[in-house]
Amino acid sequence: MNTQYLAPHETYELHELLTFKNLCLTKSSTMGALVQDSELKNILQQDVTKTTAQIQRMQEFITKRGMQS
Repeated sequence: MNTQYLAPHETYELHELLTFKNLCLTKSSTMGALVQDSELKNILQQDVTKTTAQIQRMQEFITKRGMQS
């Protein structure tokens, strides 16, 4: 079986990206609760949905290709 592992710098970059995406998710969720405009609220909800899916995909990728022990 040909298993590819992440290099340390790739792991670090994924960690940075996940941190950023989690911050975006938190901000969109929080702002969505405060916004009065229905169109803007809809845009923020779409962002929450897409960002959540992106975070899950990155976590699956990390799980499958984590660092070599």
